[in-house]
Amino acid sequence: MNQIKELFQFMAARKRLWLAPIIIVLVLLGLLIVFVEGSAVAPFIYSMF
Repeated sequence: MNQIKELFQFMAARKRLWLAPIIIVLVLLGLLIVFVEGSAVAPFIYSMF
Protein backbone atom coordinates (compact mmCIF):
# COMPACT_ATOMS: atom_id res chain seq x y z
CA MET A 1 0.00 0.00 0.00
CA ASN A 2 2.90 2.34 0.65
CA GLN A 3 4.04 2.08 -2.96
CA ILE A 4 0.59 3.00 -4.24
CA LYS A 5 0.49 6.03 -1.95
CA GLU A 6 3.95 7.10 -3.12
CA LEU A 7 2.92 6.68 -6.77
CA PHE A 8 -0.05 9.00 -6.34
CA GLN A 9 2.06 11.51 -4.39
CA PHE A 10 4.62 11.45 -7.22
CA MET A 11 1.91 12.02 -9.82
CA ALA A 12 0.46 14.91 -7.79
CA ALA A 13 3.87 16.53 -7.31
CA ARG A 14 4.75 16.24 -11.00
CA LYS A 15 1.26 17.30 -12.20
CA ARG A 16 0.72 13.92 -13.83
CA LEU A 17 -2.72 13.21 -12.38
CA TRP A 18 -4.02 12.34 -15.83
CA LEU A 19 -2.14 9.04 -15.47
CA ALA A 20 -4.31 7.92 -12.54
CA PRO A 21 -7.36 6.81 -14.60
CA ILE A 22 -5.11 4.93 -17.02
CA ILE A 23 -3.38 3.07 -14.20
CA ILE A 24 -6.67 2.27 -12.48
CA VAL A 25 -8.24 0.89 -15.69
CA LEU A 26 -5.17 -1.26 -16.41
CA VAL A 27 -5.22 -2.69 -12.88
CA LEU A 28 -8.96 -3.43 -13.10
CA LEU A 29 -8.55 -5.17 -16.46
CA GLY A 30 -5.71 -7.25 -15.06
CA LEU A 31 -7.78 -8.26 -12.05
CA LEU A 32 -10.73 -9.12 -14.29
CA ILE A 33 -8.59 -11.44 -16.39
CA VAL A 34 -7.09 -13.13 -13.32
CA PHE A 35 -10.40 -13.71 -11.56
CA VAL A 36 -12.39 -15.04 -14.53
CA GLU A 37 -9.58 -17.15 -15.94
CA GLY A 38 -11.12 -20.49 -14.98
CA SER A 39 -14.79 -19.59 -15.26
CA ALA A 40 -17.41 -19.87 -17.99
CA VAL A 41 -17.00 -16.16 -18.76
CA ALA A 42 -13.38 -16.62 -19.87
CA PRO A 43 -14.08 -17.17 -23.60
CA PHE A 44 -16.03 -13.91 -23.77
CA ILE A 45 -13.31 -11.96 -21.96
CA TYR A 46 -10.54 -13.33 -24.19
CA SER A 47 -12.52 -12.56 -27.34
CA MET A 48 -12.32 -8.84 -26.44
CA PHE A 49 -8.53 -8.96 -26.65
